[in-house]
Parts: sequence; C-alpha cells; structure tokens
Amino acid sequence: AVSIAVAAWMGALTFTFMKTEELKITSMTFDDVTPKTITLKVHKTGTGSVTVANAKVNGVVATSISGATTLSAGVTGDIVVTPATDWQTGKKYRVELISSTGTPVAAYEDIAS
Repeated sequence: AVSIAVAAWMGALTFTFMKTEELKITSMTFDDVTPKTITLKVHKTGTGSVTVANAKVNGVVATSISGATTLSAGVTGDIVVTPATDWQTGKKYRVELISSTGTPVAAYEDIAS
C-alpha cells in the first residue's frame, strides 16, 4: 500500500515539473516607431503552455505587451514590449518576461541599434 502511495505521489510530481513555465527568447529587435517598442522572438520549450502577463525592461515594468502572449509547447511567436521610457541607440537593454503566475519565464539582453 505504501509503495502504491509513493508511486502515485512521484507520478504527480513528474507531471508538475514537466509543465514548466519556460520560454526561450531567440532574438530582440528594436523598433523605431512611436512609441518605441522592442520585439522579442520567443519559443515555448517544455510541455504545457505559458501566458506572459508582464515584462520588465532594465528592471522597470513595461507600459504594455502584445502579440503571442499565450504559447503552447513547441510554438514560436513574437511579443512586442513597450518600455516605460523610449530606448536609446547604443545602450544595453535587458528584457525579462513574467508569466501570469508571477514567475520569470525568460530574459534576454542586447544593445539597441
């Protein structure tokens, strides 16, 4: 009976850990529009899906995010981030994506060009 209970518990843990909220940012493009935005090419790794609810640019919460904010496993899409202040050419920017559960799911750094 104990071994059955342990097996069930371990099985539940395996499924919980496999559904990680994780994205991979493969590129970052600085868009010179009004207002200036940053486009992130993202790929959902692992299993399950993730919803990006927020973003931070250099530690400051972004004004808005749009695009592919909910991604299923294996899906690639673009997320457009509007920073709280316009980006400037030649400066380094770190964008961090935050899931709807409050978990940081991806980060990427690049220099605005």
